[in-house]
Amino acid sequence: MKNPIFLPGPVEPRYVKHLTFEGIAVDEAGKQHFLDPRVSFRQACLNAMAYLQKLGYTKEQAYMLLSAVPCEGRINNIVDVPNSCCSIGIPAEIFDFDILPKRQGELESKPRGSLATHTKM
Repeated sequence: MKNPIFLPGPVEPRYVKHLTFEGIAVDEAGKQHFLDPRVSFRQACLNAMAYLQKLGYTKEQAYMLLSAVPCEGRINNIVDVPNSCCSIGIPAEIFDFDILPKRQGELESKPRGSLATHTKM
C-alpha cells in the first residue's frame, strides 16, 4: 500500500441534522469547469456562506463558521458530464436559533455579533 488507512476514534458530539448546500462545476463568472470537484466544492461553500449571511452573519463570520464547525463535505457526483457535484452540510444543532429555510423573506436576520477583521496599516 502506498497511502495510509485509518480508523477514526469516537468524536463527540455527533450531529444528526445538517443543512446541506450543493455546488456544481460552474464558477462565479458562469464558466464551466469540466468535472472539477474543486470548483464544485467552492460553489457549495459560497452557497452556504451566502445563506449564513441572510441569517445576519457577516461574510467573515460565515467563513469562520465553515472553517471551525464540524461540517460534512462530500463529493456527490463526478461522472455526470460535464458537471461534478459537491455538497457541504452544516450541523443545525450548533445554533441557538432555527436556521432551517422558511418561506421567502421569513429568515431570522439580525446582527450576530462582531468578528475581528483585517485592517490596512
